[in-house]
Amino acid sequence: MRIFLSFFLIFFTASILKAQYSPQEFANTISVEDLRKNLEFIASDSLKGRLTGSEGQRIAAHYIAGYFKENKLLPVVKTDSGNSYLQQFYCRSPYGLNYQVLYDITKIRNPKNIITSHNVLGFIEGTDKKDEILIISSHYDHIGQTKQGIVFNGADDDGSGTVAVMAIAKAFSKAKEEGKGPRRSILFLTVSGEEQGLLGSEYYTEQPVFPLVNTVCDLNIDMIGRFDPHHKKATDYVYLIGSDKLSSQLHSISETANQTYTHLNLDYSYNVENEPNQFYYRSDHYNFARKGIPIIFYFDGVHEDYHQSTDDVEKIDFNLLQKRARLVFYTAWEIANRENRPLVDSNKP
Repeated sequence: MRIFLSFFLIFFTASILKAQYSPQEFANTISVEDLRKNLEFIASDSLKGRLTGSEGQRIAAHYIAGYFKENKLLPVVKTDSGNSYLQQFYCRSPYGLNYQVLYDITKIRNPKNIITSHNVLGFIEGTDKKDEILIISSHYDHIGQTKQGIVFNGADDDGSGTVAVMAIAKAFSKAKEEGKGPRRSILFLTVSGEEQGLLGSEYYTEQPVFPLVNTVCDLNIDMIGRFDPHHKKATDYVYLIGSDKLSSQLHSISETANQTYTHLNLDYSYNVENEPNQFYYRSDHYNFARKGIPIIFYFDGVHEDYHQSTDDVEKIDFNLLQKRARLVFYTAWEIANRENRPLVDSNKP
């Protein structure tokens, strides 16, 4: 009888501990209210489209940094005055066409038209696997255009991804505060310069704060607040791009997370070989993929307001944004806490 009771108590205690570590209670902190509040600021007229190097972009950077600080994420960018949330970089368009990242401005003979910009980094340190880094990324810049006083606010592109990253960071911070933090460390990376050619993510991958060899994958969110014409009758979807390009394990983790928790239609239409839009190469995850780091790109497709002045907060489907953000959270939770990092397939380039 005593042996039976002992086994029962062990099983019961293990069951309680497993329940306590369920990610759902933390996923539930990703709320419509929080997403809306942050997006109403990020995509407001006052930021004038968040063009890379503009005052609006700088205001957005400090807002995101303030949110990271409020939610107890760590600043990890070393500066002369201490650690910062902001990773500064420089770029310019020397011929008025293509922008270039500048890695050493002291060697530039003609320093005119150099643009200063920032990535924003917030860090949650892991427990027993803290040297391995999961990155969750988005770009917070937009095209910055105005026409007849109307601002191109980029609420979906990529205000939606930015506020999702912020909300996911808050959820993981809450878990850590309750003693249930991730085993692996997580870097929440919002970059600038995407619209000018993936500049901020290029800079991070060339000047990483943490060694790329220790970076297990990048979950990149670029536009998840709307639905496209192909899904008007069934909006409960998200496009996934790249999940199987480098790691079949990462693809399986993603599929299982969705089957277990969110039950979205995972649409791989843009993931096929020779897809004409070539979206795999067109957002910030690609700078990680080209370094051999597995990635997933979350995307809602191209709608009629893409890069138009009508990409406003009023058109965001916040319930859909919430559900997609929770999918990223659940996927990140599994990656951050599983025993082994997702392996790169041996047959991948």
